[in-house]
Amino acid sequence: MRWFAVLGLMLMATPAVAAKDKMQFWNETSHEMTGVYLAPAGSNAFGPNQALNDPDKAVSADERLDLVGVTAGKYDVKLIDTKGRTCVVRGIDVMATGKVAFAIAENQLTDCKSGDPR
Repeated sequence: MRWFAVLGLMLMATPAVAAKDKMQFWNETSHEMTGVYLAPAGSNAFGPNQALNDPDKAVSADERLDLVGVTAGKYDVKLIDTKGRTCVVRGIDVMATGKVAFAIAENQLTDCKSGDPR
């Protein structure tokens, strides 16, 4: 009889864990982004392009993007738009609570360079 109670508790906990694990970036800029990279703050060790998680491989203005393999913490975020402009937004708090882990707005795009992002 006890194992029914344990199984029931495990099944009840599973959806909450799954919902918590799903994190999103919200593009609150007016630019479509083809590159979204995260690095632990100050490290310059950017991970994989999160924009590739989107079906069209880009994050439109006011679109949300599912993040893969990202945990809560403080990050620097590198964004590359469709014109090749690269912007780095430093010290972003990525939260594990709620669906939107972090958002970046137009006024945060202050450290930007035009040209080839490579």
